[in-house]
Amino acid sequence: MDDQQKDHLKSYGIAFWTLKNDQEVDWLLNYRGGSFMMKYDQKLENECKVRGVSYEVLPDAKVSAIIAEITDPSVNMDVVKLEKAPKIAVYSPKSKLPWDDAVTLVLKYAEIPYDVIYDEEVIHGDLPKYDWLHLHHEDFTGQYSKFYQPFRSAAWYIEDVDTQEAMAKKLGFKKVSQMKLAVAQHIRDFCAGGGFLFAMCCGTDTFDISLAAAHTDICESMFDGDAADPEAQSKLDYTQTFAFQNFVLDQNPLSHQFSDIDVTRTRQVDRPHDFFTLFDFSAKWDVVPSMLTQDHDKVIKGFMGLTTAFKENLIKPNVTIMGEMKTANEARYIHGEYGKGQWTFYGGHDPEDYQHQVGDPPTDLSLHPNSPGYRLILNNVLFPAAKKKKQKT
Repeated sequence: MDDQQKDHLKSYGIAFWTLKNDQEVDWLLNYRGGSFMMKYDQKLENECKVRGVSYEVLPDAKVSAIIAEITDPSVNMDVVKLEKAPKIAVYSPKSKLPWDDAVTLVLKYAEIPYDVIYDEEVIHGDLPKYDWLHLHHEDFTGQYSKFYQPFRSAAWYIEDVDTQEAMAKKLGFKKVSQMKLAVAQHIRDFCAGGGFLFAMCCGTDTFDISLAAAHTDICESMFDGDAADPEAQSKLDYTQTFAFQNFVLDQNPLSHQFSDIDVTRTRQVDRPHDFFTLFDFSAKWDVVPSMLTQDHDKVIKGFMGLTTAFKENLIKPNVTIMGEMKTANEARYIHGEYGKGQWTFYGGHDPEDYQHQVGDPPTDLSLHPNSPGYRLILNNVLFPAAKKKKQKT
């Protein structure tokens, strides 16, 4: 999985295919870009050839030498055993909206199977069927991604509002914001029970904002028919959130911002200098962030979204920052635990489309098979398959 790999993204599909066929995979952390090692099988080799994935067939002596090198206490490497393919769900609307989602794009490209679920399935209690859940480009505050000003007359926006309101009524809620809060709380409970949560773009901060605003109304009348609570800011409960605290809401309904968590409007970074750096973690001691940061590049080009990156001073102290632009005091890639489960938030919309606009065509990943930004997504997909190690402290 270093620079010799022709297709990094499809390599994850090979690892997943192996797990689906009841074979284990050794993830060699920090060895040649975080390589995968499996027991030789002719069907496996054929699958690599069909998918265009670079591989090497190693004799037993070479395998033993690699393991000895990795397990040497003096080197920052480790072996993590992947045991079972996780069952994957993507929280995404069933209707067609004029934007795509990076996670579904890369899952399809890597040939990793997943189910699409949305509000009805979540409210009806389907989440425990899955190990891993991705939150599609979504607004959990009930403000329709704050697209009111530019798109309120667009057919797709009107249809989305009508669809969401009809579903809220069907499920017994008076407002879409109340339905989205209930969905966020179900997702929170899924994570607390041991689930793995991954979110990108505004699926990150709006999830936390929704949980914090559970006992107030932050939606103006164009979103839910009545005025927002003028005291909403003072009624936020930051103890309910996963990642962020002490943030201030943007209560202007014509603004694209949800709060000051996101840096999109305030950052002064031009595109040629827009990069973030992955942290180096101890593979033998900090196994989780080491898995999630496996990559053939440690400096990743930036990309924007409704939520681009997170202000570091609003991130809770127990959250692990895995990727940041230090000079701008912004975090891009963060991780934490909630109950028995774990979550990862990744800012931005599409790692290979710097400023994806509504209506733009989806990214063709066959043109970006070695994308280090997309690899971070796939690290999270395989993460639940890892055999849990005993804590060393």
